[in-house]
Amino acid sequence: MAAANAELIGSEIRLTGKWDLAGLAGFEKRIEDFSFEGIKRVDAQDIESMDTAGAWLIRKTFGAVEISGLKPEHALLVEMIAAPDMKEGAVPGHFLERLGKKAWGALHQSWSMLSFIGEAASALVRSTKIRWKPIWHNLQHAGFDALPIAGLLSFLMGIVIAYQGAEQLSRYGANIFVVNLVGLSMLRELGPLLTAIIIAGRSGSAFTAQIGTMRVTEEIDAMRTMGISPMDQLVLPKIFALLIALPLLTVYADIMGVLGGMIMASFSLDVGYVDFIDRFGASIKLSAFLVGIGKAPVFAAIIAVVGCFQGFQVSGGADSVGRQTTRSVVQSIFLVIVADAIFSVIFSLVNL
Repeated sequence: MAAANAELIGSEIRLTGKWDLAGLAGFEKRIEDFSFEGIKRVDAQDIESMDTAGAWLIRKTFGAVEISGLKPEHALLVEMIAAPDMKEGAVPGHFLERLGKKAWGALHQSWSMLSFIGEAASALVRSTKIRWKPIWHNLQHAGFDALPIAGLLSFLMGIVIAYQGAEQLSRYGANIFVVNLVGLSMLRELGPLLTAIIIAGRSGSAFTAQIGTMRVTEEIDAMRTMGISPMDQLVLPKIFALLIALPLLTVYADIMGVLGGMIMASFSLDVGYVDFIDRFGASIKLSAFLVGIGKAPVFAAIIAVVGCFQGFQVSGGADSVGRQTTRSVVQSIFLVIVADAIFSVIFSLVNL
């Protein structure tokens, strides 16, 4: 079998033999000794056979020189190797290959997140003191500064619920039951869920952007060099701050949502404020409020962990910061809704 060979003739290189995996054994090292100065053309008409290995080596070695004499099937193979979707790191074109790559990527990221959670738990156990200054800073940013947007959206949501229920309830003379509708929906579900989604988009993304930017500028490496644990300094304060802030924001959102529903009930159903408050106290149990508040710390932990984890996944430049920030928001909201669905199933099973 004629192995691959390259012969220098004046200003031309003539390629002969079989340019396949078997014929190329040891040829790549021999080609390194060639001097390509003054080479104007590569004659490939005497190539007997070629596979992707040969096409890749020709493209790599002689890509800047005119290549002539290639058989049509060989020329097509070289063009395919040079195509953008065949470059290193590109997503394969076949559906099953793409599906496999995405499934493996999701599995790898899930494992990395579990490792990150374990590292955070280990850092919490090892921690000898609470860093109050970064906790208060994150508490102000994630909690106090979020009061206007959380209160406004919850207030409007209460108005929407009362307005949508007004037409149906008025048909049956059940105007007073708008209190049950607004109270239960806001306290059990919409209050904690809406607040968590707002915080995921507002504060979770900020966590990712901050840590990601520090990764790009190598500030985190500098912290490790100075003996400062990024987990203690950056991650744990954010988790603690959100664990405090989100339940308090949920209480505030509940109040604003019920207030919005009460105002709309007064306008649309002639349910006075005093009647609304009396009915609210009589029909809404404390368990409904506690169920909603009980979800808030779980949502807070999800948002903080995902936001910090995605920040540490940033690599490269500023475009990676934006990509991981978007991923952080999407994953946080998705996991919060999944957790809420799980809570609903559990509470249904225990009759809460």
